Order: sequence, then structure tokens, then C-alpha cells
Amino acid sequence: MTTPEPSGPRTTVHLLRHGTVHNPDGVLYGRLEGFRLSEFGELQAKTVAEYLSGNDIAAVVASPLLRAQQTAEPIAAAHGAEIHTDDGLIEAGNAFEGQVFGVGDGALRHPSQWTLLRDPFTPSWGEPYLRIAHRMLGAVHAARTLAPGREIVCVSHQLPIWTLRRYLLGQHLWHDPRRRQCALASLTSVEFTGARMTGLHYAEPAGSSGAMVTGA
Repeated sequence: MTTPEPSGPRTTVHLLRHGTVHNPDGVLYGRLEGFRLSEFGELQAKTVAEYLSGNDIAAVVASPLLRAQQTAEPIAAAHGAEIHTDDGLIEAGNAFEGQVFGVGDGALRHPSQWTLLRDPFTPSWGEPYLRIAHRMLGAVHAARTLAPGREIVCVSHQLPIWTLRRYLLGQHLWHDPRRRQCALASLTSVEFTGARMTGLHYAEPAGSSGAMVTGA
């Protein structure tokens, strides 16, 4: 028995990770309010907007966090679109939020914190990977229905984007954070034919800035 070919409009949802954040103290900022883009992050957002200037962007959706909203602004302005906010795109919850993970007296030097690391597969220190994947998938499909046959940009965060990518590709959700392919201001573009995913592409229009930064 053969699988029927997907049918329907071809729609692309671009998952954009926000740009570099101003965070001189190295705080794991997570969902904390007030962490804005640095000057370099603002430049990255403008670079992505220029990269997408010739695309058929019909809508822009963003996580409610400031850094995501700021990253969305130049893209929305370039295409005459309003920014829709979707809580499903928010950063993953994390029990270490607000703490510092630097050398010296970092959070992991305290034995009281070690119990949070007992289960890397769920994970025990934060929002379950499967919950992240499900809410991100819901946000992507909601965005897809905003403009069937066109392109939509969704601005989110490293872990949610990477978790959704692994989920869509049928990979296990636990992973080594050092191996994430989701640099700052990068695009993970999911192509749909109708409601079925028929393609996935990755690009770094603002250049590689590394996968690991505090807060994500």
C-alpha cells in the first residue's frame, strides 16, 4: 500500500532564533523579563530582515519575550506586517533561571543543585522536551494557517526550535546541547504541503555566532 502524495498549498514557516542579548553578568535569563537585544543583536535582526526582504512573508509571529519581539520588529516593518504574539513560542522553563553558570562560584558548584540534574532525558531541571515539542508544533500550525501558500516568520528560542526540529525528524528529544544546530539569528525553515511537512532547511543569514549562549 502506497502513501498518498501530500496535497494542498505549499507554505513555509521560518523559525527564527532571536539575536544576541545584552547580558554582561552571564545570567541564565530564560523567561525573565527585561533582557533585550544587544547592539549586535539588533544588527543581526536587521540582517535577517534584509535576507528575507525578497521573500513572500505574509505574517510575523513572536514569543512574548522582549528579545524575540525586538528581533521580529525589522522583519515585520519590512513587510508591512503586525507582530502576532504566541505564548507557544516562549523559551523553555528552567529551574536554573536567574542563576549564573560561570567559572568560580557558579550554580553547579552547590550540591543542593545537583538533584536537578538527575534525569537528562525529561529533563529534570526544566520543562519536559515533549511538552516543548507539542506547544511549538501547535504554534507552527497556527502560524501556517495564517497565510496558506505563503511564508510566515516565527521568532522563538534555541531549545524550543531545536526540540521541535528533532520531533519533526522523528529523533529522540534528549540531546547534547553542545551539538545543537541553532545559532543566534538562524533560520530553521519548515515547508508544508497542506498540513504535512515536506521539507526542512537551515540557514545562518547573520553568520554563525555559536550554539551555546546563556539563556538561549
